[in-house]
Amino acid sequence: MAFLYYILLGSVAGTLAGLLGVGGGLVIVPVLVYLFQQQGFAPEVLTHMAVGTSLATIVLTSISSIRTHHAHGAVQWAIFKQLIVGIVMGSLLGAVLANFIHGPWLQVMIGIFALVVAVQMGFEIKPQARRPLPSARGMFASGGLIGSISALFGIGGGSVTVPLLTRFSVPAQQAVATSAACGLPIAISGSLGFIVTGWGQAQLPALSFGYIYLPAFLGIVLSSTLFAILGARWAHQVSASTLKKIFALLLLVIGLRLVASGGVLV
Repeated sequence: MAFLYYILLGSVAGTLAGLLGVGGGLVIVPVLVYLFQQQGFAPEVLTHMAVGTSLATIVLTSISSIRTHHAHGAVQWAIFKQLIVGIVMGSLLGAVLANFIHGPWLQVMIGIFALVVAVQMGFEIKPQARRPLPSARGMFASGGLIGSISALFGIGGGSVTVPLLTRFSVPAQQAVATSAACGLPIAISGSLGFIVTGWGQAQLPALSFGYIYLPAFLGIVLSSTLFAILGARWAHQVSASTLKKIFALLLLVIGLRLVASGGVLV
């Protein structure tokens, strides 16, 4: 029965990704936390499992997104190359840092992050283009910030990368496309980090590969890619502004629940 829920979660996350152009991690992580709680997994590891599993699914789902954006010539590969070293190192650092955070506290942090994104999306707060791209050192630092935050919360990084690139005067469409490209190294590095830090943890359930729970990974990727294509088709038939407000409301509910339940367990 749990596997069916993972397939359903993948379909929802994929549809949202196609409709709104956001990674599914913001939905996958909170729902996995809830499902893992219902399955009786240890509170100390279930949040880390949700984050690690989410990153693993993004490895596959991000590839189709990159192909689509690249076909339209929107990915700024020169910017991607300047960010990638920092992203990889930051993603590994984020996975290591997560391992030192008590599970319920990590849950609260993810909830707060979801609330911040909900406010930003609900009120359509967009940073103003104020400055050109920074130096190589600044791009490395920016990549590190993107990677560490993304790996810590199990997301592809769009909610961090797009505002940052927009602030650096990168046009919105190119910022979204380049952010999608950055999601792949984030997911690969973050997943590897959660595999290593979770390896040998005694409280992990069977069928775990480090902090990645294989049944959930398989169920999500089976449906998310297909529904992402469906969501992309629907995106041309409905109002993007209305969809963002609905998604913001969903994130608000998710964030409040994570903060409340995590706070009880702390």
